[in-house]
Formats: sequence, C-alpha cells, structure tokens
Amino acid sequence: MDIRPLTPTYAVSPQIETSDLPAIKAAGFVAVINNRPDAEIPPNLHSSTMRSAAEAAGLAFFANPVIGGMLTMENVTEQAAAIQAAGGPVLAYCASGNRCSMVWALAHAGQIATDDLINIPARHGYQLEALRNQLNALAKSG
Repeated sequence: MDIRPLTPTYAVSPQIETSDLPAIKAAGFVAVINNRPDAEIPPNLHSSTMRSAAEAAGLAFFANPVIGGMLTMENVTEQAAAIQAAGGPVLAYCASGNRCSMVWALAHAGQIATDDLINIPARHGYQLEALRNQLNALAKSG
C-alpha cells in the first residue's frame, strides 16, 4: 500500500487489497473511493467485494469508476459528493493514483489555485499540467 497525501483529508493510492483496509482505517481514514471500473480488475478487487470489506473494517465506501481517457464531469461531481459525504479523511485509489488526482483537482477548481491543483499531485509523480486550461475554465464558471 502506497498512500500519497494530497491534502490532510484526501490521499490517493495505487490499487489496494481487502487486506489493506484495516490499516487504512487505523491510519485515520473514514472512507475509501474506488476510481477503477470493475472491467479492468480481477473479481477479487471488484467494487462489491471491496465495499463489503471496507464496511466490515468500519470505512465508508464509494465507487466512482473513471474509465482511463474518458473522465466525465459526472465523475468529478460524484468524487466531490463522496468527499463531502465522507465527513473526514478519504483515501481514493485507482491503478496508479493518477485518475484519483485528476478528479480531485477538477472537483476543486476555483476553490484551490490552479497552480496548487497541478503542483500538489506533481509531488507524487502525477502530471496534471494538461488539465490547466480545463481547471481555469471550471474556476471561472464556478
């Protein structure tokens, strides 16, 4: 498990396992967001399995599948809603953490400076510079 904090209340990670969930809870997280579609992972990591294990560990679980290269505004609004509903620290995961970083940045356009939305994930190797124009446009519209 490789937890990469973007803020004090939002961290991203590459794929986690059900066996990681007790440690995630012990680390202070209250919720987990799965940003991977079931179609790209084996059945033992599907959302239904992960949800059961997360809830058994005392964590809220949200599934918001982001298809690589096909991120939608619905994904962005669902991520923002999950973060808000969690009411505490959230760990979001996907294959590498990149999609989790992208939906976080887009969900916070206009609330956090665009440079920070790009630079914070960059500290963990996530390159979001290509989203700059979209982040700026969302900041202006929202």
